Amino acid sequence: MKLYLYEKCESCRKATRWLDEKKIPYESIPIREKPPKKKELFAMLEHHQGNSKKLFNTSSKDYREPELKAKLPNLSEKEKIDLLSKHGNLIKRPFLVGDTVLLQGFKPELWEEVFSR
Repeated sequence: MKLYLYEKCESCRKATRWLDEKKIPYESIPIREKPPKKKELFAMLEHHQGNSKKLFNTSSKDYREPELKAKLPNLSEKEKIDLLSKHGNLIKRPFLVGDTVLLQGFKPELWEEVFSR
């Protein structure tokens, strides 16, 4: 499994602690330097039933940039995925992707449910 994260993000730190406590193996990848691949972003988009807004870190300074905010509603899904694949700081994190796991953001109860299946 790949865990895309930002080391200064508290949710990311909580997620890594949770995975470590459960002894669940993962590969830690810095999301800003190496954003998820388009294939992974499209898989997460499908997981979110096509709601692309759930892919974005809406509290990020870059997301709230007036120019980007004005541009986003007019972008196609493909253009949004292209944007995210180049700017990892725009992606909601942590971003966990594996063969049977797609999780974004850290909600312990949801992660518990997914990993108990």
